[in-house]
Amino acid sequence: MSTLTNRLNQAQPYALGLFRIVVGLLFACHGAASLFGVLGGAMGGGTVPTGAWPGWYAAVIQLVCGGLVLLGLGTRGAAFIASGSMAYAYFWAHQSEALFPLQNGGELSALFCWTFALLIFTGPGGLALDALFGQKGAKGAQQHDPNAQGTEKQGTPVAA
Repeated sequence: MSTLTNRLNQAQPYALGLFRIVVGLLFACHGAASLFGVLGGAMGGGTVPTGAWPGWYAAVIQLVCGGLVLLGLGTRGAAFIASGSMAYAYFWAHQSEALFPLQNGGELSALFCWTFALLIFTGPGGLALDALFGQKGAKGAQQHDPNAQGTEKQGTPVAA
């Protein structure tokens, strides 16, 4: 393998961790907007009425699961719930309008659904709080490389 490929492979857990952080933040912002009216509020402004189906429950899932994914705490479980909620949103709110997401306004639901589905299989990557609690999924590349010694040449951990 080339030096570039080696460097990219070493950076993979951290790139995945940064991806997870950004996605979790964006998802949590949607929930906060709907629940608390911040960042422009729910669609059309304001907040979603407490207990309203399905908007309020979706907003709670967005805020809680987005926050967990952002922190890298229980990432796979939170991503599973978030992915399912976005699949539900797509098929319940968008699919009846048109076949394709571009036509029915469901691009964001579809993208979040598949993004969280990816995190179910990849785990949190680097920079995750799961690593502090000894979760197996947070070990990143070390988990996949049977020859990994657990540290890089500089003596720092391979994955946070």
